[in-house]
Amino acid sequence: MSDEHPEDDRSLGARDLLTLGGFLVACMVLGVLAGLLLDHWLGTAPAFALVGTILGIVAAGAGFWLRVRSFLRD
Repeated sequence: MSDEHPEDDRSLGARDLLTLGGFLVACMVLGVLAGLLLDHWLGTAPAFALVGTILGIVAAGAGFWLRVRSFLRD
């Protein structure tokens, strides 16, 4: 009997890639929205929107790296 999903398979599948894409989008959207809400609430122009965008990019990159680095090792 052949196993369709062997436990030692260390490649990224379609589900993993879709999850990573959703995670990247969610980090960016949440960062921008949080920044825009803070800008609206505090009456500052694009200051917190830029900070939220940068934090969203950093969070997305860190989460992506943590998830993918195990697949990069041999």
